[in-house]
Amino acid sequence: MSGAVDLSALKQPAAAAGDVPSGHAVTEADFETKVLRRSLEVPVVVALYSQRSPGSVELVKLLETLLEESDGSWDLATVEAEPNMRIAQAFGVQGIPTVVAVAAGQPLADFQGAQPEPQVRQWLAAVVDAVRGRLPGVGEDAEAPEAPEVPDDPRFVAAEEAIERGDIAGAEAAYERILAEEPANQEARAALRQLRFYTRAQDLPADAIARSDADPADIDAAFAAADMELFNQEPEAAFTRLINLIKRTAGDDRNNVRTRLVELFELFDTADPIVVAARRKLATALY
Repeated sequence: MSGAVDLSALKQPAAAAGDVPSGHAVTEADFETKVLRRSLEVPVVVALYSQRSPGSVELVKLLETLLEESDGSWDLATVEAEPNMRIAQAFGVQGIPTVVAVAAGQPLADFQGAQPEPQVRQWLAAVVDAVRGRLPGVGEDAEAPEAPEVPDDPRFVAAEEAIERGDIAGAEAAYERILAEEPANQEARAALRQLRFYTRAQDLPADAIARSDADPADIDAAFAAADMELFNQEPEAAFTRLINLIKRTAGDDRNNVRTRLVELFELFDTADPIVVAARRKLATALY
């Protein structure tokens, strides 16, 4: 996520902050001090939660416990999302809980949704390792949090084996079963998106881009061309094609193009600079 999110607007304390909460709680009023400035020394793990979400509260408690076990190589900032919407918006939060590691004033890594302890430990270890020797509070000899090996999930193993056999329908069904059991499983959701895109890309005509260039108003041709450009590792071209089409359409057609564009965005990390730039252009095209 490095460099993808502008946190500078939060450097100015919010008006009427009231009493500053104790412990690890952070509000808009002290975000600059407790997160941005502190992150110049060690990575700060920002946990955005809601009192209405028991799972997010439990995740905060887990992080507090893991912080007590750490050697000071990272710090924690807990943010209640509803009364601190500017912070949530700055991070582009789409669901609660969301956890973001901030280092040197910039987002470094993140995850969304409640996670079991072994995965959280592993994520923290990766964060500390990423900044080792780069921040004054995390020297070369700093010990990362213990990251136990996480056994392979047999459900994912089954899906991957199906792909290796060429059984795409079986792999898709395997990922769908995981999501039926765990609707918030981001790994399964991302894998299913990638699989469906790859399957769709196999049927693209070789002249898909030329067809769309010949008739820019043909929505189906534009979809095929954008898929081809994405498959050819040209995401900027794909995004630009659909954004330009949004500018020329209205009503249901415009909504269909926007929906397809968002689907393509979801094939990437939300903090990918190319996606961030394209989302801004999409917002301009829509409004």
